[in-house]
Amino acid sequence: MSTLTKPNHIGRKISRIRELRDMKQEALAQALGISQQTISAIENSETIEEERLIEVAKALGVTVEAIKSFSEEGMINYFNTFTDTKDSQVNFGNSNNCTFNPLDKLMETVEENKNLYERLLQSEKEKIEYLEKLLKEK
Repeated sequence: MSTLTKPNHIGRKISRIRELRDMKQEALAQALGISQQTISAIENSETIEEERLIEVAKALGVTVEAIKSFSEEGMINYFNTFTDTKDSQVNFGNSNNCTFNPLDKLMETVEENKNLYERLLQSEKEKIEYLEKLLKEK
């Protein structure tokens, strides 16, 4: 049975959110300080105590309302909003185009660092010459 046929099955919603967060039952159990078997039992339960639901929501990084109102259709619609209708490619809302060549910027930085190093080296040479001059005078 899917979440669509039993829209109020909190356990399945928790399971699906956990999977979407790329979290294993063991990780969720550890975050809650309970066993993996308890997580399995929670995910198989149609209802859950409010206090436990609050703890689970916090461990999953979502709100209690997000768990209660979770639906597969809602997730599909949410991700479809990121599709750029101008392109056939999905770019997840990133419509920024790079106006410079990153390699050129990197090479500029390398050249700048090289110039700074040469200036530092020249300064150190001048310092050494000055100190040698002072030593010769004494």
